[in-house]
Amino acid sequence: MAMTSRFPSSFEPNPVTRALRRARAAGQPLLDLTVTNPTRAGFHYDPEILAPLAGRQSLNYDPVPLGLATARAAVSADYRRRHLEISPDRIVLTASTSEAYAWLFKLCCRPTDDEVLIPAPSYPLFDHLTRMDGVRAVAYRLDYHGRWALDVASLDEAWSDVVRAVLVVSPNNPTGSVLGAEELQAIGERCAERDAVLIVDEVFADYPLRNGVETAAVMPSACLSVRLGGLSKSAGLPQVKLGWMALDGPEAQVANAIDKLELIADTYLSVSTPVQVAAPALIASGEAVRAQIRARVRRNDAAIRAAAGRHPAVDVLTADGGWSVVMRVPAVRPEEELVLTLLQHDQVLVHPGYFFDLADGCHVIVSLLTPPDTFDTGVERLLDGVDG
Repeated sequence: MAMTSRFPSSFEPNPVTRALRRARAAGQPLLDLTVTNPTRAGFHYDPEILAPLAGRQSLNYDPVPLGLATARAAVSADYRRRHLEISPDRIVLTASTSEAYAWLFKLCCRPTDDEVLIPAPSYPLFDHLTRMDGVRAVAYRLDYHGRWALDVASLDEAWSDVVRAVLVVSPNNPTGSVLGAEELQAIGERCAERDAVLIVDEVFADYPLRNGVETAAVMPSACLSVRLGGLSKSAGLPQVKLGWMALDGPEAQVANAIDKLELIADTYLSVSTPVQVAAPALIASGEAVRAQIRARVRRNDAAIRAAAGRHPAVDVLTADGGWSVVMRVPAVRPEEELVLTLLQHDQVLVHPGYFFDLADGCHVIVSLLTPPDTFDTGVERLLDGVDG
């Protein structure tokens, strides 16, 4: 069967994936520093947390494309927790953040012709999401000079007449960087002038790594903007499958976008009734898990920085929030070779920087979600392996 351009040219796994499969097949014990699934990271969940999904109201199917009013109101109330006032009628429910991206690409872009700008470094999922909607992803850079910052020149260089949206991830995955109000304003001004949509992925916004970090994005008012969030990160419930978009900007543009998103949503009707009925309870119960995750990532962030302080050649790059950190290590061998050696010799699994389009040096990515005992032992082996 001939494959379309929506798919990669090859499905051959990379060398790290192949080595990991061999290690697991052989039953080798591994210290996994790439854990991103909160349901497998040792957190305590109330045994009744999912009970609201079984309510009798869930037996009544009432397809409302944009989402049940009660669920949208619950999302609006949760934004107020973050000191953001967003009306329920500007909120659209989705099954996931990935689905939200797909709907927004359908809203903004003509297939095969149009482009969206994505940050680099960032999560590699964007390559698949854009390709599957027939949209071309073009990177703009985040540069590191003691902290991560938007490279405005690279944004302008990447812009073309067919750019329809700019993607921002704040806090970013994996850098943990948060774009400031001035940086967002600079992007917003360009979007307004050039008729593009600003998409801000805030799924890690509940996890600042220290007090005083402001993760609630200040959206520019001149352009159509869309915030993305969901229960996967905000309540540690990736299996429940509920995400949302919150639209802002000029009234006419917001109304037009919501009309078109309603048609898209009505076409798929992908958000289940039980999760919408349960949304108010699930969102309210999220704080218990969220507090555990926040404590874990802050604890592990402090631990890895203290450990790296005993290894002068290693630099843990400054991060503001999220579930991961970037370590810059001596470039005495390629990243992939280093990661394979750590896996095969030290039984430590980390991600190489090139997975996330990190440039200029040798980097490894570590998840702060890892249970502390595994984290501490794994980090020590990682640092010793880097020195070795």
